[in-house]
Amino acid sequence: MDQNRVYFFDTTLRDGEQTPGVSLQTPEKIEIAKGLVRLGIDVIEAGFPAASPGDFEAVQTIAREVKGATICALARANEKDVQKAIDALKDAERSRLHVFIAISELHMEYKLKMTRQEVLDKVKSVLAYAKGKVDEIEFSGEDAARSDLDFACQVFGVAIAGGATIINVPDTVGYMNPNEFGDKIRYIKEHTPGIENAIISVHCHDDLGLANANTLAAIKAGARQVEGTINGLGERAGNVAIEEVVMALKTRHEYFDDLQVNIDTKQFTKVSKLVSRLTGVVVPPNKPIVGSNAFAHESGIHQHGMMSNPETYEIMTPESVGAEKTDLVLGKHSGRHAFADHLAKLGFQSFTEEKINDLFAKFKELADRKKQVYDDDIIALVVDNLHHKKAFELVAQYYKLGEKGYAYADVRLMTPEGEKADAAVGDGPVDASLKAVERVVGLPISLKDYQIRAITAGKDALGEATLKVEYNGRLYHGRGISTDIVKSSVNAYINAVNSVFLAMELEQQEEK
Repeated sequence: MDQNRVYFFDTTLRDGEQTPGVSLQTPEKIEIAKGLVRLGIDVIEAGFPAASPGDFEAVQTIAREVKGATICALARANEKDVQKAIDALKDAERSRLHVFIAISELHMEYKLKMTRQEVLDKVKSVLAYAKGKVDEIEFSGEDAARSDLDFACQVFGVAIAGGATIINVPDTVGYMNPNEFGDKIRYIKEHTPGIENAIISVHCHDDLGLANANTLAAIKAGARQVEGTINGLGERAGNVAIEEVVMALKTRHEYFDDLQVNIDTKQFTKVSKLVSRLTGVVVPPNKPIVGSNAFAHESGIHQHGMMSNPETYEIMTPESVGAEKTDLVLGKHSGRHAFADHLAKLGFQSFTEEKINDLFAKFKELADRKKQVYDDDIIALVVDNLHHKKAFELVAQYYKLGEKGYAYADVRLMTPEGEKADAAVGDGPVDASLKAVERVVGLPISLKDYQIRAITAGKDALGEATLKVEYNGRLYHGRGISTDIVKSSVNAYINAVNSVFLAMELEQQEEK
């Protein structure tokens, strides 16, 4: 690897999916992975194959279908996990096994129940088992930032001797400060046997809001791979946001010694929106780089400065991250060819003719209801139709408000047993409609969170409903869009129910 270049390892599909309430299906993961390839990401961590049959299937499918980046799979330091990862990666254009084990005293004592020597022996034996079975091996010392530095260097040395060419130093709980973390990276670089044959990687969490600062400090100290996610998704407070690290390196390139970054930054806004829509996690408007207000100026003083010279208040241009503003892009008189071409411009380039025809029909229906159709409307329409498998589909719905504040609703669904209908009474049309759907489904599914928002402006704006339901102690996410917020809510609930049924199906397959 080139020591004058910073490589980017994206873990949106693995650590990002560990964001509470986020659950991506395989077709959705493929769309994100292809977006990451267009962005120029070097390594895509597609998942944790040993975690579930669904994760194995997703990694296997991405390895087979996504070209242009190294595909990586995570594994704990045991032969069963490692073999699962190897099997899932066998069709990858280029494969990487990512093996991890905790190396801090806290984790070794209370989580692993292992001594230092046992950890060293485990690393040695697992890497011996994996060596030669994938193109690359990366080793991570979980909670390395809080570990004894000399022991960390010893573990990393054993991993390098065993065939690891990437050594990852995670700040697993976001505990570090920039100067402190930079010093640790320098120490590891100077005291790890064989480190000249490996690249140092960092994986920083944002619990104290320091993930980006810590990552940049590590790069100054010699780290050459960054592990992060789009929009900063991940466990707890999330991971470092890749878009923030890249734009810091690009904007302050002289400070960072003109290190090479092979990322097409104009793709950031598209990929950010795609990830946001598919995960249901809304990007805060003040989010750096990709937030809706990142290039907005309301203050009169700011506006005057911007009119005189944009550099007075903007250190990068909106165009540099793909944030060009386009109001009206398509209407009801647009043809199929124009629609397909615009889908490609928005980043959706892998659809079949049949899928494009289906989306075009839905677009025409939307254009008839809306005076203006924006990019965000089209993205939402596409995302709403990227489902893996539908056990239930809405056929028809009807609701009305009663005189005493209650609402009545009936719904008709296509189910695995054919069409079924039922009705219910609730506190409002949404409550009544969801109760009617629950009666048709027949499972004790409870609603845990519900949100509705307008995707674009105007009284005919699309409404996006996102919700979470609980079944058997597990949360499932659903999303739906429509100009009718009751219908978008019903579709979101049905999509969550479909995720429940898909999970049940995968569990049954695993039992067999």
